[in-house]
Amino acid sequence: MVNINLLRLSHEQPLPPRPVRVPPGVAAGAGPRSLHPDPPHPLPRQALETWQRWWAIGAFGCGSLWMTVAFLGAPDVMATAIGFDRTPFMSEIAFANLGLAVMGFRAASASARERITIGLGGGMFLWGALAGHVYQWSVYGDHSPGNTGGVLVNDLLIPAVMITLAVRSQRLERATPRPATQAATV
Repeated sequence: MVNINLLRLSHEQPLPPRPVRVPPGVAAGAGPRSLHPDPPHPLPRQALETWQRWWAIGAFGCGSLWMTVAFLGAPDVMATAIGFDRTPFMSEIAFANLGLAVMGFRAASASARERITIGLGGGMFLWGALAGHVYQWSVYGDHSPGNTGGVLVNDLLIPAVMITLAVRSQRLERATPRPATQAATV
């Protein structure tokens, strides 16, 4: 996803630097890999697996790791971007994001069921953050770039896409007939 908050009118004050939540390479990397898988596998399942891995590593893993670095390494910049004063709570946000990063990297090689669980776990944090951003926006008028705009889309979609892809993967797995020898041993 592209940081839409970088677009501004020339007469506006410059916005503070803001990290991009999702590396743009997710779609750029997953797209070609899902169209030309190697070794050849059934295309829908292979393409879905490719998208899940790229999403887990890129959006969930690297995106959350980047937020960890940003909150620990540039807390004043992050506080300004969100529209808050700097508080010790920001280190808690950093380490919560580190937990999301670990789960994202784990999801790259996880089963569909594990990916659903990882998506739900990440969703509890990110959807709670989304609710907090909307509350700050509607009650206190906080329209800072790190509180509204792209961050709302990211907080909503990162876990939702992971869950959706994993559910689709589960359905494809169930719909795929097993060879007779494998079915007999299960």
